[in-house]
Amino acid sequence: MRIRRRKSRKSQAADLLGTYLKLKAASKAAKGARKAAKGTAAYQVAKRTPFIRRVPLILAGAGAAVFVAMKARGGGDQPASA
Repeated sequence: MRIRRRKSRKSQAADLLGTYLKLKAASKAAKGARKAAKGTAAYQVAKRTPFIRRVPLILAGAGAAVFVAMKARGGGDQPASA
C-alpha cells in the first residue's frame, strides 16, 4: 500500500489559485465567444425565427462554450484511451 503525502497549505493555496484563474479565464473566453456570436449574421437571423428553429443554434453555441471551457481548463487535449 502506498503512503500518500499530504500537500502543504502553501501548495494547496497555489493549486486553488491556479484552478480559480483557469476557470475565470474560461468564463471570460466564453463571454467573449458569446459576444462575438451575437454579432454574426446567423445570430441576427435566428433572433427573428421561431424558437423551435433556434434550438440547433443554441445547442451549437452551448457546445462551443463547453469546448472553450474544457480547453482553458487543460482537460480538452487528452486523447480518448481505448
